Amino acid sequence: MTFAVIKTGGKQYKVAANDVLKIEKLDAEAGTIVTFDQVLMVGDTVGAPLVEGALVAAELLETRKQKTVIILKKNRRHNYRRRNGHRQLLSTVRITEILTGGAKPTIKAAGVATKTDAVTEAKPAKAKAETKTAEAKTAAPKAAAPKAKAEPKAEAATEAKAAAPKKAAKPAADFNDDIKLIGGVGPALEKKLNAAGVTSLTQIAAWKKADIAKFDEELDLRGRAERDEWVAQAKDLVAGKPPRAKVDQEAVADKAEDKTK
Repeated sequence: MTFAVIKTGGKQYKVAANDVLKIEKLDAEAGTIVTFDQVLMVGDTVGAPLVEGALVAAELLETRKQKTVIILKKNRRHNYRRRNGHRQLLSTVRITEILTGGAKPTIKAAGVATKTDAVTEAKPAKAKAETKTAEAKTAAPKAAAPKAKAEPKAEAATEAKAAAPKKAAKPAADFNDDIKLIGGVGPALEKKLNAAGVTSLTQIAAWKKADIAKFDEELDLRGRAERDEWVAQAKDLVAGKPPRAKVDQEAVADKAEDKTK
């Protein structure tokens, strides 16, 4: 039995007729005949580097991704770990002929005829299914007409409820409007916020996501406003609730005692 050694995708393969092997991805459709002209050896004939006039023909069966290969990198004592996955695209081929002397492939792909037969046989069944669905669609609007009138009213009511603005909570009459009562905001951050025009708890309570992102970038907060829930804290303080931090709670209690005295 003759064999050949071919080169494709930067690798060498020893092949014989009817062998099935996986190689690097080929730019061809499944069911077509592909040829390999880089033949390094045929039987006892060794090329220099290729065998003149030699050709190996094969049928491309499929091209698909293989199983995931995990790539894990780790540097000890540096807290460095990287985990990635890779799925290589490989083509599966069946060797049909090993040709020499400049001969051309004679065997045609068997998969092409079976594919065309399958497509022609499936058409009548699809046509019947399409006619049935078309008949069902024509009969359905007559029965669904009364419901269609009632649906717009329900949709309009839901849209009106969604569009209605929510009433903002009224601030407490005696709340302490000091932005330093927010957990994580000290004198340094207070200066930055004041320079950016933020001087009141009511302003922070009215912040949206866009405002948080804007001030986070301008003042280099590094996500502190969202992480420490500044907006929720400001809303609680405006509503008259005590601050979350224990130090601030003690300061507010001291102020309350001074007022009573």
